[in-house]
Amino acid sequence: MARTTRNRRSKHRGNAAGMIESRGRTGRKPSSTEKGSSSSRGGRGGGSPKGRGNRFDKPPTWKGSLIRAVIAAAIVYGLSTFLLGKHTNATSNLLLVPIVLALYTPMIFYTDQYMYRRRLRKQSTR
Repeated sequence: MARTTRNRRSKHRGNAAGMIESRGRTGRKPSSTEKGSSSSRGGRGGGSPKGRGNRFDKPPTWKGSLIRAVIAAAIVYGLSTFLLGKHTNATSNLLLVPIVLALYTPMIFYTDQYMYRRRLRKQSTR
């Protein structure tokens, strides 16, 4: 004979991406100290004063620009080696690295500085 009662359903379910979505709080009500806005937690949408803050709030540095230029130079070297392949040797591709570093470092720094100053102007008008 068929069973007439169902088993208890679980309190969460998976979505199409395979992530578990919880139904929310199912137990007791949160106390007044447990209640709080999401901004006080310092999460993604928050902005706690003690938290890390936004990385765009810091002025640009030459060191940060140099690191990004080194990454760009490595990408340019890899692409030139891959795309030009047999037409050039490795030493001629290696000559591109200091040229890219010399061009990209100031370009990245001054672009970041422009964006930083623009952000400060936009924040001061609010």
